[in-house]
This record gives sequence, C-alpha cells and structure tokens, in this order.
Amino acid sequence: MSGNSLEKKAIKGDEKAFLELMHSYEEALYRTAISYLKNEEDALEAIQEVTYRAYRSVKAVKEPAYFKTWLIRIMMNYCQDVIKKRKREVLKEDIINTHGVTEDFTFLEIEEALLHLSDYERELLHLRYFEDVKVKDIAIKSNTPIGTIKTRIHKALRSLRAGFEEEKGGAKRV
Repeated sequence: MSGNSLEKKAIKGDEKAFLELMHSYEEALYRTAISYLKNEEDALEAIQEVTYRAYRSVKAVKEPAYFKTWLIRIMMNYCQDVIKKRKREVLKEDIINTHGVTEDFTFLEIEEALLHLSDYERELLHLRYFEDVKVKDIAIKSNTPIGTIKTRIHKALRSLRAGFEEEKGGAKRV
C-alpha cells in the first residue's frame, strides 16, 4: 500500500495532496457526471460540488486504496440527487447535442438500454465497466460477497441485452 502516500496525506489534511488527487481523478469524475447528467455545464458544476464535499469530509476515508471509489461514489450520489431534484427525463436530442452527431449511434443505443435498468444495476455496470473498478473492490466497498456482486453484474448485463433485443423488435444479435 505504499502507492497510497498521496491519499494518506490528503486524508490527514494535506491540501496540496488533496488537490493533486482531485486533478488526477478529474477525468473519471467528469465521465461519471456526464454519463448521469448528459450536460457539460451540469457535469462541470458537479465536479466543483463533489470537490467541495470531498474536501469537507476527506478525513472520513478509512482506506486510502479506495479513495477513487469514494470520490466516484460521491459523484454518483450527487448526480442522482440532481436528477431527482429536477425530475427530468433524458431526451435523445440532449444526448446528441452533448456528444455531437456521429454516424455511430451505438452510444445512443447503450444509453437507451441503460435507462431501462434500475439505479443499482446502472451503478454496478458504471463502476465495473466505465470506471474499471474491480469486482473485489465493489464487493468490499458495498460490504457484499464477491459472488453476489458477480451475480448482480451478470443479471444487469442480461437485462441490458434484453433491452437491446426489445429495441430491435425482438431480433437477436449474434
């Protein structure tokens, strides 16, 4: 755990170490915010708010190795709060405007299929595949057995596949 020296310093109150960590995780936080909020301005505001919240409660981090996971969790909670507060639906036009019109609409299909999953399933898939958090780390952070997390991820992927099949009119992909 010698690679966690910056995290340890930040947890102890070192502002410089905290800022350095925030800069190193800025892209992951932005990707998380954009995937939830679908809007660049909202994503940038989310990063500011999460930085403030993380700074305010950095001493609560118990395990320096999970600092990034802790930050991502704060971002996910903040984004879910924003969405609930605004009670808005994500429209395909917003996604196109945010990400630009491209000839590859795979991103839109994935976003549409993800909307059919529960918040928990979306969260699991986001952590595992968009943020590349290991199953073991997800299990430890959520205090859930690894096998249970693997099963839930598998079920979420199955639901995601079913969402694709429904959208394609029942046609199965090979």
